Amino acid sequence: MRSRLPLGTIFGTGRSGRLRPSSDALLLGIGIASLLLLVGIGSTLLASTLGVWLGGGPPPQRLLVVALLLNLALMLLGWNRHQAQRAAAQAQEAAEEHARALAAPDPLAILLDRKDFASEGAAMIERAGRSRGAVALLLIDLDHFKAINDMHGQPAGDVVLRHAATAMIETMPPGSRIARMGGDSFACALSIAPAQPAQIQRLAERLLARLSQPVDVGGLRCQVTASVGVACSGADCPSIKALMRAADIALYTAKRNGRDRFAWFDRSMERELHSRNDLEEALRIAIPQGQILPFFEQQMDLATGDLDGFEVLPRWQHPARGLLEGESFLPLAEDTGLIADLSLSLMRQAFDAARDWDPSLCLSINLSRCQLRDAWLAQKILKLLTETGFPAHRLQVEITESALFDNLPLAQSIIGSLKNQGVRVALDDFGTGYSSLAHLRALPLDRIKIDAGLVQSMADSADATAIVNAIARLGESLNLPVTAQGVPNEAVEARLRGIGCAKAQGLRYGPPLSTAGVRRMLAERRQLVARPAPDAPAQPPLDLTNQRLVG
Repeated sequence: MRSRLPLGTIFGTGRSGRLRPSSDALLLGIGIASLLLLVGIGSTLLASTLGVWLGGGPPPQRLLVVALLLNLALMLLGWNRHQAQRAAAQAQEAAEEHARALAAPDPLAILLDRKDFASEGAAMIERAGRSRGAVALLLIDLDHFKAINDMHGQPAGDVVLRHAATAMIETMPPGSRIARMGGDSFACALSIAPAQPAQIQRLAERLLARLSQPVDVGGLRCQVTASVGVACSGADCPSIKALMRAADIALYTAKRNGRDRFAWFDRSMERELHSRNDLEEALRIAIPQGQILPFFEQQMDLATGDLDGFEVLPRWQHPARGLLEGESFLPLAEDTGLIADLSLSLMRQAFDAARDWDPSLCLSINLSRCQLRDAWLAQKILKLLTETGFPAHRLQVEITESALFDNLPLAQSIIGSLKNQGVRVALDDFGTGYSSLAHLRALPLDRIKIDAGLVQSMADSADATAIVNAIARLGESLNLPVTAQGVPNEAVEARLRGIGCAKAQGLRYGPPLSTAGVRRMLAERRQLVARPAPDAPAQPPLDLTNQRLVG
């Protein structure tokens, strides 16, 4: 069992919170004497008063009345003095133990564990209820802590954890309880006045600033941030269990909103979480049941005006909510790891649907950040191409710049394996976020796609027009054709054609079409061909056995 100072006594009154025995004995003696005097005088006055009411008795002596009032005043003063001394003793004890905690050689060793923290937190809530106060709980997670362990090793991670523990001990006021909940998760609880939420807000801001300070790890400067969820006890959180759940929901919100911040719990977060959980459960059912369908957005050749191909977009045919666009479920699929199965299902359907289209038409498929962490992604895509008979040279995969940052060498290897089989690669949403010439040099790209937001802003923004024009000139100098996304109308299309964009897509050419809608359109244009016979391969088999292992 590890050695650990009792943090229940380090921060606050200790488990008993008692004063020194000599002070307790003196105050107890004064209290008993005052109580006996009160009983004696009070009984005498009560008898005299009853005699007067019944008629015939002498009135109470004024001296006894004065003595009774003085005795009551003495008892009140004694009680107030007792409370003041008790509070002073508790504050002194907390300050002394706080100082010892700061001087501890290993700050992690003095933190409470989850079980002790729950016990201490329950006691704090009980005391706060009696004094009409409240307890604030802060749940803290270090952002991207796993990357520190992976890049610099576990000893470096331990240094960062000790830095975080020291920051909390130094920032939290005496009387707080601090615990390590496990891994890189911590919790802090403190008593507050219910009408002073600004106090907690300032404390959370100071804690975030302190945690984000660089740490020296064997000559390397590591910097980590934290996400904090904050909740207060009250009618909504009457127990430590409810309080911890509320703070955990708030912590999830802080992470989802970008990390390196804190979030206060409110009931709308809980409703949103329930809705998200319901959606996740439905999505896990929807993917294997084929409810996620491919829709196809037309891509046009601006020089000829001909149809050049389609970008595949996911739609969810929800049994209760109808047809849902990707924005309503793709972020959830990314967060839960369902995006890999969803994307492969979408590819299979799209490849199968496009086998009998005109051979000049290509398909564009988006690859997510999560998929680019899969060292076997290229093999999975090539396997789908072989099974469906869709030619690899008609496929273009699109990767956003931000997705490259997770692991650029792995992304290069995946793209190289795909290009070896004829698959083309486009850099998606260029012009936003992490735009860099280094990406254009590091990857064997075939095309640049300009972000739809920039294209749509061309109608009323000279700056957006200048940026789009610069990207088109850059693509021309690097011999990379440029596709403009989100073209809204004919006027913007004319500008894009004038600055040299090769292809365009967007509502200017109609909304995305279902598989049946595309077939009707292609049939009218005589761009459907006979499907190959099942026993005749549509293309030479891809060499999957000699593919190098990606990663």
